[in-house]
Amino acid sequence: MRKIIGAFIAAILVEIAIFIVVGKVMGVFTTLLLIILTSVIGVIIAKKQGMQSVRNLQNSISKGNPPGVAIIDTFLIFVGGVLLVTPGFLTDIVGFTLIIPFTRKLYKPAIFYWLRKKLKNGQVFIVHR
Repeated sequence: MRKIIGAFIAAILVEIAIFIVVGKVMGVFTTLLLIILTSVIGVIIAKKQGMQSVRNLQNSISKGNPPGVAIIDTFLIFVGGVLLVTPGFLTDIVGFTLIIPFTRKLYKPAIFYWLRKKLKNGQVFIVHR
């Protein structure tokens, strides 16, 4: 938990530093406009990708296939959308990498590793009905 709080505080400090640098280079109005523009564009892309991901999830379930990859895609797109709405350049960069399909693939091995570790330790379990 301390690592998460520390990472959160570090990210906030980095975002503030980036705001200051970009504000000095581009001006305050342009910086604010850029933040709003990236948020709007990001939300539009996240909505489109999210709806497609939900359809893929429904298709997997209807075909009787395990929806594991589709659930992870949907989760990553959701987190990416939240990061894009959050003001900041660093969060926008990470958010865009989470919603764009070819960069989203970079995060999947880490999530699968984390899930396997949790399953092995008994911290996560799957209920069969």
